[in-house]
Amino acid sequence: MFLLSLGEGILKNLIKTKWFIFGTYLLLVLAALLIGFVLLQNNSTLRHGLIEFFEVAENRTFDYRQVIQVAHKRPVPNKDIVILAIDDASLESLWDKYGEWPIPRNVYADMINYIEAQKPQAIMFDLMFLKSVRSEAEADKSLADAMNKYPNVYTAMNFDSSDSDVRLPIDLPKRLEVNIDNQAKVNLKWDDIKNCRPILASLLNGKVNVGIINIKRNRDGITRSISPILTYKDKTYPFMSFIAGADYLNANKQKDFTIDKNSNLLVSTTKIPLTKNGEAILNWYGSAETYTTIPMYKLINEMQGGAKIDYDFRDKIILIGTTAVSLHDAKSVPIENGTYPGVEIHATFFNNMLDDNFIHKTGIFTNLLILVGSITAIGAIVMLSSSTLFAFLSTVLFGIAYLFVSYYAMELYNLWIPIVLPVISMMVSFALSFLAKYLMKAKDFEYQYKLATIDGLTELYNHRYFQDTLRKQMDIARRYNQPFSLIIADIDFFKKFNDTYGHQAGDAVLRQVAHLLKTNSRTTDYVCRYGGEEMSIILPNTSAEEAMNHANRLCKAISEKPFHLTPVDTASVTISLGVATFPENAQTPQDLIEWADKGLYYAKEHGRNQVGRY
Repeated sequence: MFLLSLGEGILKNLIKTKWFIFGTYLLLVLAALLIGFVLLQNNSTLRHGLIEFFEVAENRTFDYRQVIQVAHKRPVPNKDIVILAIDDASLESLWDKYGEWPIPRNVYADMINYIEAQKPQAIMFDLMFLKSVRSEAEADKSLADAMNKYPNVYTAMNFDSSDSDVRLPIDLPKRLEVNIDNQAKVNLKWDDIKNCRPILASLLNGKVNVGIINIKRNRDGITRSISPILTYKDKTYPFMSFIAGADYLNANKQKDFTIDKNSNLLVSTTKIPLTKNGEAILNWYGSAETYTTIPMYKLINEMQGGAKIDYDFRDKIILIGTTAVSLHDAKSVPIENGTYPGVEIHATFFNNMLDDNFIHKTGIFTNLLILVGSITAIGAIVMLSSSTLFAFLSTVLFGIAYLFVSYYAMELYNLWIPIVLPVISMMVSFALSFLAKYLMKAKDFEYQYKLATIDGLTELYNHRYFQDTLRKQMDIARRYNQPFSLIIADIDFFKKFNDTYGHQAGDAVLRQVAHLLKTNSRTTDYVCRYGGEEMSIILPNTSAEEAMNHANRLCKAISEKPFHLTPVDTASVTISLGVATFPENAQTPQDLIEWADKGLYYAKEHGRNQVGRY
């Protein structure tokens, strides 16, 4: 019993502490998060809606960070990457020269031979040389011969969602495949891929390097990532600039790749972090024309004896693609000005690969720690702050500091730390912890008020409260010309009872008498401990006759009730009561108490266990 009492006392003291309340608050928040997670698992519509909201919002924070990063001139683009652009000026010039678009394919063949004479590192065509009834066999052969001649030339093919029977057969040449040891089980498949655009068979079946150029957009229509590897008909095929980058980083042609358990695609010493959907998040270097850009018509003019462009392609990585607005190859991107031609996205991927500079996201465990940490930190700030203004400003500063950390983590370490959910969690945590603190203060106020107004033994109102209430009720009665009455009760022979049974038994009787007086009185009455074994009842808007009747009922209820002294022992108890009424007996609180006392003494003198009225 002693241990139980001790444990009960410790628990009561613990419950009153701030840390207990704060800990309870944190547990409730985490429980709410867990319940929310479970509910979302069972509501697909709500789950997808929230996922889409947070994904789009978080992606926009990525965009803002990239814009600021580019403004800081970080990272620095590779100066060896060059773009030969089919821009608007080239379209106009080449149309005038050849009278058609696309230009004859033998022109591209001549371009390859011309550039290769200068010993470039690689030539990548972000152009698809499709099978076409308009193409000339001799020109196609010239192009294929040139491409197949050099091992550092790369050209494009494209998967699409069309079911058209003019697409290539299911089986592509085996030489285009790569082998993947996918240890992390990363998803490399696009659900909407059904077929492939038919490029020249001489390119597919020759020696030229062929890679895919599929670029997917996020939900908001913005391109932020590239899939280096895609699965098509249960085979895996590389992105064009990925396979070019792999060849650049390795002396020998590489066809076997590993995705490690941390979802990193390994190429030599370079790690390309992949999302669960197999996407590599690009680290952007600047707005359009970040890389050295040469209009194609100028190079063709030089090749054909025209003006020199005065540019050396030695050791350069050359990407050939369209930038003209009318050719519709512009993609929305996260950086300033908003659009990028596809060829510059290829350049960005290649640049990221050479610099080992891709963006990687924090994992689920880290995100959970950030979430719990932010909730805990804001909760602690609010709960421990003595000023609401200080708590608010501290929360704002904490949030700003978190934004700075998340930005510099990306700029300096290529780390994408989430912003949206932690910031929302901070706001919710501030609101909830402020509410918890308010409730805690209210509870503390209630506790202090109870200490000031409630008798600890009987749990009745104490003497101080009795005096204040008596004055107030007399003022009310006088203002509204209403009667009100006072009852003072005393336990008969209580000193003798204490001497006989002990003070613990006496305390038990006091508590039981108090309980009976309270439960047998009206909710509008005020039952108080006057002092010692004396108790008082203030009865608002109650006449003398009504008060006498009520006192007699109380006297009878007490006398008929057996009182428990121990779990097995009982005793009989009686009380004597005195009644006084305003305005008949008294005009002041002191006089009313005096008249009630006289009634009590009258009851005691005439045998006790009765109601007296002077």
